Amino acid sequence: MASKLQICKNNQKGQKVGVVIVPFPAQGHLNQLLQLSCLIASYKNIQVHYVSTKTHNLQAKHRVHCFDSLSKIHFHEFSTPNFISPSPNPNSSIKFPSHLQPSFEASAYLRKPVKKLLQTLSSKNRRVVIINDSLMGSVVQDFVSLPNAEAYTFHSVSAFTLFLFIWEKKNRPFPIHAEILKDLPTLEGCFSPEFERFMKIEYDCMKFTSGKIYNTCRVIESPFLDLLSKELINNKKRQWAIGPFNPVTFPKEGHNTKSHKCLLWLDKQEPNSVLYVSFGTTTSFSDEQIKEMAIGLEQSHQKFVWVLRDADKGNVFTKDSRKIELPKGFEERVKEKGILVRDWAPQLEILSHRSTGGFLSHCGWNSCIESISMGVPIAAWPMHSDQPRNTVLITKILKIGLVVRDWTHRNELVTSNMVKKCVEKLMASNEGDEMRNRAKKLSALIKKSVGEDGVKRMEMDSFISHITRY
Repeated sequence: MASKLQICKNNQKGQKVGVVIVPFPAQGHLNQLLQLSCLIASYKNIQVHYVSTKTHNLQAKHRVHCFDSLSKIHFHEFSTPNFISPSPNPNSSIKFPSHLQPSFEASAYLRKPVKKLLQTLSSKNRRVVIINDSLMGSVVQDFVSLPNAEAYTFHSVSAFTLFLFIWEKKNRPFPIHAEILKDLPTLEGCFSPEFERFMKIEYDCMKFTSGKIYNTCRVIESPFLDLLSKELINNKKRQWAIGPFNPVTFPKEGHNTKSHKCLLWLDKQEPNSVLYVSFGTTTSFSDEQIKEMAIGLEQSHQKFVWVLRDADKGNVFTKDSRKIELPKGFEERVKEKGILVRDWAPQLEILSHRSTGGFLSHCGWNSCIESISMGVPIAAWPMHSDQPRNTVLITKILKIGLVVRDWTHRNELVTSNMVKKCVEKLMASNEGDEMRNRAKKLSALIKKSVGEDGVKRMEMDSFISHITRY
């Protein structure tokens, strides 16, 4: 395996490789591919171009955790037609964020400017490497007309979830261990019909790509990466598991005065004593569900940091967001036990903090891999998309979490008593301690994999060596 130094020497000045990153316009996708952009930009003589709209570029930069390589990235801001950006519906029976569909559809207008950018870079670089989100294949499809361009598809979900999706779509071409399929959630209720049609169009554009990239690693998902590499699933395409993309270490304490208020509060708490509560950027709860969650958290008598915000709109910088109401007197009663955050929260730093001992989460892959990296067990409450099956990976296979509500009961209210029992089990029981210990051991293995000669580092070097080859 080539070392990072050897790769840099091979890629001499004047023989540059241009890498074009094209993310899907949703926070979890923007974030993962901006993190990957920073990793690639840390290698010498590789120009990294991150392509989206002005609003989504600003969103990605505003929310990403600090990287030294961010200043090396070339951001390209292309226009799309104005679209109606409706507010999320907290009472919808299907929790998939259908209100973002106009934003998703508008991304099709990036095709022409991306084609022009690729043509320009093709004339100036020895090779142009496109890394596109699996939901942006139609935007980059014109790369096939360029003699020195190649594309790689980035999948934003776990290897476990992706394998099952492809395996089922291909009518289960070979048997797998029966235990994996036991109580496996169906895809019913995971997506809106409009988004399912959107996915089909985008997935049809992947046939010309040269390989696949995953934000996971063999420490976490080796068996499922092996299954994904099978010819009947992978069609002889190369694949690289080069996650986690996110940093795996942060200072444990001693934050300066500019740090977020919740980090300063966490500095004063006991190790593993605080539950972090956050449901990502695409979840909107009904007023009734918010009330039950608040009562459950209060009655659990556990400390918590609760990120209480509505789902993102198509433009996250619009100000007309819903004010989420809590039970009367709640904030006053819990002020010694908990802290509420109603804006953007530094999730990675919260998860890495010594005081954080659990995560009540929707189980989106971004949140899962960040939590695994930091050694924090998860109380999984899936809402849509890949989340129900990520829950199986977390709770049943890795055994570093518990289920708040089974997917078959997704349309039922989660009562305060259910929340209370899950929080107590995760934070104040022997079973919760065992999950926490397993999570910390897995985190230690991941951190080792990132170091020199670690499996993640070697996989990353392998990918860079491949795209900079002569």
